[in-house]
Amino acid sequence: MSAIEHGHAVAFLAKNNLDESHLPQPSSRAKVLHFIGRLIGFDYILGVLLDTEKSISSSVINARKQTKTKESISDTAHVTILKNILSNDKKMSGATLARFEKRHRNVGGNALRAAVLGGNDGLVSNFSLVMGIAGATSGNSGVLLAGIAGLLAGALSMALGEWISVKSSQELYENQMQLELEELETNPEGEEKELALIYFSKGIPEAQAKQMAADIMKNKDQAHEILIKEELGINPEDLKGSAMEAAISSFILFGIGAIIPVIPFFFLGGMKAVIISTLMSAFGLFLIGASITLFTGKSVWYSGFRQVLFGLLAAAITFGIGKLIGVSVMG
Repeated sequence: MSAIEHGHAVAFLAKNNLDESHLPQPSSRAKVLHFIGRLIGFDYILGVLLDTEKSISSSVINARKQTKTKESISDTAHVTILKNILSNDKKMSGATLARFEKRHRNVGGNALRAAVLGGNDGLVSNFSLVMGIAGATSGNSGVLLAGIAGLLAGALSMALGEWISVKSSQELYENQMQLELEELETNPEGEEKELALIYFSKGIPEAQAKQMAADIMKNKDQAHEILIKEELGINPEDLKGSAMEAAISSFILFGIGAIIPVIPFFFLGGMKAVIISTLMSAFGLFLIGASITLFTGKSVWYSGFRQVLFGLLAAAITFGIGKLIGVSVMG
């Protein structure tokens, strides 16, 4: 695909009477993605590429509809190629595949996205809490205690929620798989017809679909595995994720974000601590917004400052409410 893209770029240059010296260098986003791929594996990068190609393909198809030009196989070729790579890579986990297929929530298939969003949740929620208490007390008392309490309460809540989510999903899928096995044992003829119908609905000729289903049903274990994938849309690999791993990860990621606005209050008090907390939180919000551009491809500055704006707005509202409550109590 790299060679294909290079060929497209060279052809574009030639069409505009330019030589290859005008080819741009890799963008900052591309360099960061390459570094992340070397660090945690290129499975994740394939997912980002697939998301990007889907977006480009959708834009091209919409443009063709508006201009009433004929569609080309190349419009969606890269999406198909990447899907095939992901589907046929035996080393790739089911959890990673599930991310691209949008079927299930998973534990390990998207660590970087989870880290960014988990840190964002912790930072925004605890920053708002700290500013609310600071507004009520002018930053002089109780802010540090409230910040630590908010960190622990939020992180524990996130961890428990993630554990329940993963565990309940696993139990649901396991129950559905058991029911499918019982149906397979009690009514194999009906399951064979269902499987044949599934293949037929995918465009396979009726006679071939029936033969495929009949061949699969000769091996009960194989038939069960295929039925739960084709009929229920469940990948058994998704059940291997650890609910405890998900809970611990959520606790840590939330805590990392939540500790940022609290740090100044370990050493300072009053409005000086409030200002430093705000500056540190704004910087953290900008980094989170910039990190999100790895998934969206948008401008780093736009995403970063947008995140800062929304985060500061939330904190300002809670600070104002805290100030009103503080005045009311003191008065």
